[in-house]
Amino acid sequence: MTEFYSHGKLLLTGEYAVLDGAKALAVPTKFGQHLRYKKTDDRTIQWKSLDHRDHNWFTAVFELDNFKIISASDLKMADTLLSILQEAKKSNADFLGEGGYDVETRLSFHRDWGLGSSSTLVNNIAQWANVDPYRLLQKTLGGSGYDIACAQSNTPILYQLGEILPKITKVVLRFPFDANLFFVHLNKKQDSREAIASYRDQNFDKGTFTKTITEITEKMVSAHSLGEFEQLMKKHETVLSGVLQMLPVKKRLFSDYKLGEIKSLGAWGGDFILATGNEKTPGYFKSKGFETIFSCSEMVLGH
Repeated sequence: MTEFYSHGKLLLTGEYAVLDGAKALAVPTKFGQHLRYKKTDDRTIQWKSLDHRDHNWFTAVFELDNFKIISASDLKMADTLLSILQEAKKSNADFLGEGGYDVETRLSFHRDWGLGSSSTLVNNIAQWANVDPYRLLQKTLGGSGYDIACAQSNTPILYQLGEILPKITKVVLRFPFDANLFFVHLNKKQDSREAIASYRDQNFDKGTFTKTITEITEKMVSAHSLGEFEQLMKKHETVLSGVLQMLPVKKRLFSDYKLGEIKSLGAWGGDFILATGNEKTPGYFKSKGFETIFSCSEMVLGH
């Protein structure tokens, strides 16, 4: 068996704004996705995807010579997967050459968490095909590419789109208030494409917006106190709220939270949030029905 692995991702700052050139702070997670394959004699791909509990959640069989779906448990998903494989083949004619393949993917996180089940798949296929993962992403699923950078990094990064290539800088986050940071899942998976489309419909000064978010990002990386970090979280939420015409998540869902600040991560409305607080914080969120809570050390790779 040949195996590849990619890390999951979380965007701590720069959601939406990273698409327009703002500098964003992103972290690879201790959760990710494996892809392994073995060669077979026939010209098919037998595909099987396992979740974090090793339950089979997607299967498909592809005919390789004509790139056709023979069977699939989810046709829409099979179409997307086939398009990624075809695009990789366009970039490397030797990919999927002779014979066939038994392929198995396995997530180490719940696929509704929004940690990058799609981006880790794209990065794994790019490794397998020996092609540029950023180009493969742009030709298929789209996005800023920060999730690909996280998939390949062992440490947090600063990420910013460039004219040709993204600017990626590895950073060390050694906050003296690590124990006060919590990642809480909102029990809902957000559709990033829909969220981005809604963002694109808004009318605002992108230059001022991206400059402000970049400044917040740079200050957050070097924050020395929890109070300073919380003020930056709050400012980031306020700025995004004005652009998106949406209430910040704290006002919308947790207006009675008095232990610290709360910030959305990624597309607003679902997936994970970042909360500051203390030993009482997990109990607060669990009382609201949100059971999936991780400390900073449990979630962030290279930390």
